[in-house]
Amino acid sequence: MQTTDTVLMIEPVAFGYNAQTAENNYFQVNSENSETQGKALQEFKNFVEKLRSKGINVITVKDTLQPHKPDSIFPNNWVSFGSDGKAFLYPMFAPNRRDERRPEILEAVENAGYHIKQVEDISNYENEDKYLEGTGSMIFDHDNKIAYGSVSLRLDEGLFREFCEKTGYKPVVFHSFQTAGGERLPIYHTNVMMCVADRFVVICLDCIDDEVERRNIVEVIRSTNKEIIEISEDQMQQFAGNMLQLRNSEGKTFLVMSETAYRSLTKEQIAAIEKYSEIIYADLNTIEVNGGGSARCMLAEVFLPKK
Repeated sequence: MQTTDTVLMIEPVAFGYNAQTAENNYFQVNSENSETQGKALQEFKNFVEKLRSKGINVITVKDTLQPHKPDSIFPNNWVSFGSDGKAFLYPMFAPNRRDERRPEILEAVENAGYHIKQVEDISNYENEDKYLEGTGSMIFDHDNKIAYGSVSLRLDEGLFREFCEKTGYKPVVFHSFQTAGGERLPIYHTNVMMCVADRFVVICLDCIDDEVERRNIVEVIRSTNKEIIEISEDQMQQFAGNMLQLRNSEGKTFLVMSETAYRSLTKEQIAAIEKYSEIIYADLNTIEVNGGGSARCMLAEVFLPKK
């Protein structure tokens, strides 16, 4: 199934600008001050409440002050929870993000009534400077067993192909870029320019500079009978690609995004999305500006079997 009704979210205790990730995350702007953590916490709490009010199950775990983990609010990069009962732990580019992998978080998911049959820890690839940052770097079409991956320092192509072979997914490899500082630079995570839902795909095709790669990805999406809802590079810069489709306990689907992303969309794009799913959006401005990630990055999907 493409969507889940359960997500893991990490409550921030020391959120802030992370200089280590800013090396290749061109969405980040350092506007950190004494109010940053307080504002991020309020945005987090409001977001959780919005999701729960729609019947989505949210498992929250509070971060720890030590060691300092400014990006812990984005758990989808270091862990994923599959319907086969496997939890994968991924290799992370920034050394200070590796501390986010905490066993007690996996325990909290199990304590919430889910069964982790096996933990597959591939984080040792960090020793070889190879990274694969979970569902930030890989976008899954679970129903069609396809994985989309944009090559960057956060997605090693060889590791991505190896992961796909191990999990039975067909890899679709491409390169995407954004204009930053007057240059075309690799987009750090696939999930800021692409979202795969059950019957549609939101994607910034303008970011795929190679015409052959762009044509190929369109053909693959069309082969799955999903509608392509295209966004511009400017909308992508406002996190319009950083969306996630969820469902509630009654099976109703929602497309989750930030208010920044929602405000960037045209009426036509909103109508195209709402043919399939209700939109949930939340103000995540502090988190987006300092963290360089948005709504989708904050949500680690839980597909695990229930106990």
